[in-house]
Amino acid sequence: MTAPGVGAAAAPRHATAAPRRVRVAVVAEYYPRAADPVLGVWAHRQAVAARDAGADVRVLVLHRPVPSYAALRRRRPGEIVAPLRQPLYARIDGLRVTYVPFLAPPRPRSYASWGGYAAPPLALALRALRRRFPFDLVHAHYAAPAGDAVLRARLGVPLVVSVHGGDVYGVAQEGPDGLRAVTRALSAARVVIAHSGGVAERCRALGARDVRVVHLGTDVPARRAREFETPTLVTVGHLVARKRHADVVRALWVLRDLDPPPRLVIVGDGPERPALERLTAELGLADRVELRGQLAPADARAVAQRGTVFVLPSVDEAFGVAYVEAMAGGVPAIGSRGEPGPEEIAATGGGLRLVAPGDPVALAAELRTLLTDAPFRRQLADEARATVTASFTWEACGRATVAAYAAALDA
Repeated sequence: MTAPGVGAAAAPRHATAAPRRVRVAVVAEYYPRAADPVLGVWAHRQAVAARDAGADVRVLVLHRPVPSYAALRRRRPGEIVAPLRQPLYARIDGLRVTYVPFLAPPRPRSYASWGGYAAPPLALALRALRRRFPFDLVHAHYAAPAGDAVLRARLGVPLVVSVHGGDVYGVAQEGPDGLRAVTRALSAARVVIAHSGGVAERCRALGARDVRVVHLGTDVPARRAREFETPTLVTVGHLVARKRHADVVRALWVLRDLDPPPRLVIVGDGPERPALERLTAELGLADRVELRGQLAPADARAVAQRGTVFVLPSVDEAFGVAYVEAMAGGVPAIGSRGEPGPEEIAATGGGLRLVAPGDPVALAAELRTLLTDAPFRRQLADEARATVTASFTWEACGRATVAAYAAALDA
């Protein structure tokens, strides 16, 4: 027999207990739902990455069970009742998620004050969570409404705020109520997480004290996917005006003389879809433009990574996960010059080309170069994959996020 305290299985006499994992309550408005698994998927992936990097994470989602104006206009019963059918509890990729319903007036007139409407039910949900999961801090995605609602809940725990752009470039500029809500949350946060240097500077100007740039990420596939047989441009994004999908359609028309003529696949849905369908028909491109609609995140990535070139000349782009998802698959990408996210990705390494925003002719010129110069395109493809591998993985994002949590607790 082995004597007590002797042998490989025996613990050292003065063993030190492993450090306790930081416990985090994530609060987000944009987060995947049963009817919309794409909404806020980046917030979910960051939460998963933080968990994998050593944090214990629970998620509370601010859920307004009211149909959107777009759903009411389309008069689709399924879309209208979907918010009411959202389950209050879910487990997504192993994370426990609680949906916290709140009521507020229509978004266009009151979005800056939604934090006040969400605060009472959120306070109840956070206190109930703390009884069974004594979290160390709250991580709110967006200064308003989520960060504002957490402050109004008055829990007295450290606050970390992630800024994605819509709060500092949108809510803060839409009136005094929005400016107060955003600056209050940024000033109260022990650490503010920004997803690009440009957004970080804007946060500091609005009162944030400790701002850390944490890039969102993607998964890097083991090998390059098989390209579409025909030269194909791919764009992935919500069909809203700022994404500038119409510029891509117009650039495709400029490239009509190429042989073979390229195709365009657009992944996403939104209010601009009817206008894009009309423009495509007017330019005689119906046989070369495919609107795939909204796809599950993995399916959208798979389409992007089969493209010849990924193109998204959007504006007001604080980061842009869609670029790095395509680039991870070895697809060169095009974004707009002067935007915080694309500029930062391009400065980090090769693989992302920048063009003047709102200029379909300049966009077409860049696309012509990439489509007709195969060696240059292959060089950019290799650089794109290397850039993402070095700087934009979910593993790196998770480590940086947990480091931000540690800094907030040490502050």
